[in-house]
Order: sequence, then structure tokens, then C-alpha cells
Amino acid sequence: MNTLLLTIHVLACVSLVTLVLMQSGAQGMGVIFGGSSSSLFGSSGAGGLLTKLTVGVAVVFFVTSLTFTYMDASKRAAPPESVVLEEKKTEAPAADQKTKQPGAAQESAE
Repeated sequence: MNTLLLTIHVLACVSLVTLVLMQSGAQGMGVIFGGSSSSLFGSSGAGGLLTKLTVGVAVVFFVTSLTFTYMDASKRAAPPESVVLEEKKTEAPAADQKTKQPGAAQESAE
């Protein structure tokens, strides 16, 4: 599932870049700020095939991005227990503890 989604996402990225670069930029920078058009969609109408394909691929890109985010968030919903906070309690026998203490030999000698 993850591999399929990643493949679709990469194809959408490459297609989106290609479609944006194929569109003509004859309008100039004045269109960005609302100049030179009297209708809602501009002088060319609602858009051609490239514009519709660009919108479709952009929707696929956003859906795959949101799906990746949802899948990652669901993995992190229950954090794993910390290994650092868990301590192994291994108790040695009392005889072993007395021989390991450096002060124990001095106390018995006195």
C-alpha cells in the first residue's frame, strides 16, 4: 500500500511540474495582481485541457500528501514504551554483594 501510494505521489509530482511548464505564460506578471481581464476566468474562458489536467494532478498530489500525513500520524498514535525508563532488576545473592564491596574486607579485618 505504501509503495503504491509513493509511486502515485512521485508520478503526480513529475506530471504537475511538466504540466505547469507546458502552459504558456503569455499573460505576463500583471495577471497575478488582477490586471487585463474583465471576466472572472480571464479573456480565454474557463481554461483549456492543460489547465484542467493541472488541476486534476494537483488534487491527486494533495490527496496523496494528506494520506501520507494520516498514515504517519496513525503510526505515532501510541508511542512505544521507552527502553531507557525500564530498568532490569537483577538482584545478586547477599554473599556476592559482601565480597564485591571494597569496605567489607576492611571491616572484617579490624
